[in-house]
Amino acid sequence: MKISKQTLSMLKNFSDINMSIEVKAGNTLRTVSVQKNILAQTDIEETFPQDFAIYDLSRFLSAASLFDNPDFVFGEKSVRIGTDNDNINYVYCDPSMIVTPPEKNITVPDPEVKFRLTQTKLDKILRRGNVLSLPEISVECNGGSNDRIVMRAIDSNNDSSDAGLVDLEATANSSFRFIFKIENFKMIPADYDVEISSKGISRFSLQDKTQYWVANEASSTYGG
Repeated sequence: MKISKQTLSMLKNFSDINMSIEVKAGNTLRTVSVQKNILAQTDIEETFPQDFAIYDLSRFLSAASLFDNPDFVFGEKSVRIGTDNDNINYVYCDPSMIVTPPEKNITVPDPEVKFRLTQTKLDKILRRGNVLSLPEISVECNGGSNDRIVMRAIDSNNDSSDAGLVDLEATANSSFRFIFKIENFKMIPADYDVEISSKGISRFSLQDKTQYWVANEASSTYGG
């Protein structure tokens, strides 16, 4: 079978979340971070014929990049990458050696906050956080009538630190400050529909095809 550039790109993104992956037969890819604070899922155009696990996903992708439009022939213990006459035999690992996602996805219970997050705004806040060496991102609202929701790059342990702010052009009637580690924003560049729950979990959804569930930090607050 062939694996499209788009699917290889998603696998590269997933390797940033977890260096390993267990692929299930079918057309859905899922991964979870070792700390289990990020869960990701995407639907792809290919259908994998069987379950298999890769210990070092970046190494697997590098092996595939050695060939121009290679075939992938999945065997019981390994996958042949390349052609009949020019190939690499890449051996699977035992799934028990790696951190694998739960069988079911996470439900975001009664999300109190919903908004559209564009790629432009996400890129902007991430750049500001990185330039200012700020470890977190917050989504905030003061709680007035139809008050604006903003996203900030912050250091929640240092209120006197520099901060970067982006207006999300959305409003809310509740006061809240949801905090995320900036290192947990592993999403592919895109526009996302975001749902945030005070129960400690948020979902970033790309047309329900690609989804990322990210844990809110314990220091988050919701005033209702």
